[in-house]
Amino acid sequence: MSLLLEPPIRQEFVYAAPPPAGVAVELPLPRWQRLWQQAGWRKGLILIVLALLWESAARWTNNDLLLPSFWQTAQAFVGGIASGELLTRTGASLNVLLQGYVLGVLAAFLLTLLAVSTRIGRDLLETLTAMFNPLPAIALLPLALLWFGLGRGSLIFVIVHSVMWPLALNTYAGFQSVPDTLRMAGRNYGLSGLRLVLHILVPGALPSIVSGLKIGWAFAWRTLIAAELVFGTTSSGQGGLGWYIFQNRNELYTDKVFAGLATVIVIGLLVENIGFRTLERVTLKRWGMQR
Repeated sequence: MSLLLEPPIRQEFVYAAPPPAGVAVELPLPRWQRLWQQAGWRKGLILIVLALLWESAARWTNNDLLLPSFWQTAQAFVGGIASGELLTRTGASLNVLLQGYVLGVLAAFLLTLLAVSTRIGRDLLETLTAMFNPLPAIALLPLALLWFGLGRGSLIFVIVHSVMWPLALNTYAGFQSVPDTLRMAGRNYGLSGLRLVLHILVPGALPSIVSGLKIGWAFAWRTLIAAELVFGTTSSGQGGLGWYIFQNRNELYTDKVFAGLATVIVIGLLVENIGFRTLERVTLKRWGMQR
């Protein structure tokens, strides 16, 4: 009987060429590190930690009237949205806010345009901002009530005041920081007056302008809520989000008060992380003016 011997199996090894000297080899990161590098995941984790701390503090206090738990506030928030009351109040506030914010932005740009065009305009801007910028917008509410009555006009007036001065200061500071070489280049191309402002000064001062828009938005939002807490309803009798908070505080519905405050915070986060982040991404980051 013959035995058939199988030939030995040849094993071939492929050796990768070593990387050139001085060249770093980037290894793929683990999944958790890739997620950690995304700002959205990190901010979400911060919000979860804050919610847990809130829930723990509420359980330790054990007094729903003073500090409702996160779960109770979430139930009040969902209930307010389901009933439509919270959405209606929020829509009323945002409608007034948008009108006042747009008017404040237009007034700030007109004042800044006058300041960069004439010497008297610059003196006017410096004098008015020194006078009115330190003045809290809510302090003008009694005058607004005398001039415009108990209605939307008073709210818009104090919002315009809160937006106009910080935006004008930031925009003017941005215009002043534009290098003279860019101004001379614009004049060599025949730009002057409004065309020079739009094509040279505005792009060069865009980081300061965006910063002023964000500051103006924050001032306008908190001024509106504070003004609505004082008198709240417009001429049509429709109260805003601040009035919703004030009414529920009087009726001792503390969970609804916290739901209203949470709505203010959520809107602020959405405007900051969606609105202004998108604006910065399509302008400042795209043009290499921001990291």
